[in-house]
Amino acid sequence: MGGVSVLGTSALSASIFGRAAQASPLASLEIWGPPAGPSIVVLHAIATGRLDGAVRKPTLRVWRQVDEVRAGLTSKSFDVGIVPVPVAANLYNRGLGVRLVNVMTNGILYIMSSDPALTTFESLKGRKLAVLFPNEMPSLLLERLFRHAGIDAAKDITLVPTATPLEAMQLLVLGRVDAALIPEPAASAAVVKGSVAGKTIHRTIDLQVEWGKMTGAHKTVPQAGLIVTDRFREANAGIVEAMQEGLSAAAADVNAHPARAANNAAGALQMPWPVIEKSIPYCNLVARPAQQERSAIEAVLTAMADVNPGYIGGRLPDAAFYL
Repeated sequence: MGGVSVLGTSALSASIFGRAAQASPLASLEIWGPPAGPSIVVLHAIATGRLDGAVRKPTLRVWRQVDEVRAGLTSKSFDVGIVPVPVAANLYNRGLGVRLVNVMTNGILYIMSSDPALTTFESLKGRKLAVLFPNEMPSLLLERLFRHAGIDAAKDITLVPTATPLEAMQLLVLGRVDAALIPEPAASAAVVKGSVAGKTIHRTIDLQVEWGKMTGAHKTVPQAGLIVTDRFREANAGIVEAMQEGLSAAAADVNAHPARAANNAAGALQMPWPVIEKSIPYCNLVARPAQQERSAIEAVLTAMADVNPGYIGGRLPDAAFYL
């Protein structure tokens, strides 16, 4: 099955899904999530019993490549999961029967470097930059920001593609690149790993801040959110609603008590809990309904389409995409 999220208040959830009679909890549910900030919320919700009203035995399945999600949809093994928002738009536009429930993070992307002077895109000229997930959201967002800054990355910067946050982190700590685009919590792991190696790693560029400078109107990057398949949503409206309520409470608790949440997430994410605790303040974890975030989402999707129209499926999704 699939992944989870956070929606908001029960009244708001009711307005979105139509409040049905209380459904009996599912016996089990496999929730799909990336090795990144939003999955901390899911794991904390599981550990603290906030999903008990929806699922008796919820689990998290960590996906590490977006292609795993696409394959899961094709094989019908995926029903609920956290994915990058532009990926959700692409799946919807391709007719794969998914809807966006909410936004779970307002951005987790940072350029990290051992050189504290690399604080602008201009300063990256002539340097080696590890870029995460070529042709996926992190690299496409960075390319759009480069264009706004008047930088031709292919000519001005030596881009080093990496397939995972761990790979980008290792290249940076080993000094094989001057800087690296890394999401949380891997960005915080880079700081810790660098310290062990006798190297100070800095967050030199906050892509969320740069996005706000470029757009003016939109100060956040609605990067990832919960999607559900139509078949699951139609069969389990009450369950989906109960998950939203539990995760909404969990998101607030993660931000209020990062050490506790980090302990609950460390095992599944295969990271030490102190690293996860350090990362939470930089994860911008939220629990906002997709309908409320439509304007900000469309700004991000338009930026993606400017670089690669096919990435979002050739067009902005219509209103039915937003639950």
